[in-house]
Order: sequence, then structure tokens, then C-alpha cells
Amino acid sequence: MTYSYNRLWKLPIDKRMTKTDMRKAVGVSTNILAKTGKDEPVAMETLAKIATTLKCGLDDIVEITSDTEKTLKEV
Repeated sequence: MTYSYNRLWKLPIDKRMTKTDMRKAVGVSTNILAKTGKDEPVAMETLAKIATTLKCGLDDIVEITSDTEKTLKEV
């Protein structure tokens, strides 16, 4: 599976927040932000905290693509 958090990084900009402001509001560590910056998987509980704090849905912060779907697009 491939994860993309590009949608997440647009939200604080739209809300005129810095990443640090967002991190503090959500109550997550800098390690979590680092993982999302590297498009690594993050716990569902953490994603739910982010979505709740930013008042959005999970699909507004993460896009998950299966490896099969990715392979089909490349063909």
C-alpha cells in the first residue's frame, strides 16, 4: 500500500496554521509529522485525532493506494 498525506499539508495552509500549530492543536508528536512527511503509515487513532481537530474527514488528510492499483496505472 502507498500512503500520501499531500491533502493533509494543504489543510493547515487553508486554515492559516503552521505545521507546529497543527501539531500542538492535535496533540501529536513531531515523530508523527515526520512519518506523514515521509508518506509512512500512521495509526488510525492518530488520523482520527487529526481529522477531528481539523474538522474534516479521513479522506481529506490521507490517500491510500494499493500496490495493485499503482501497477495497473503504470501499464
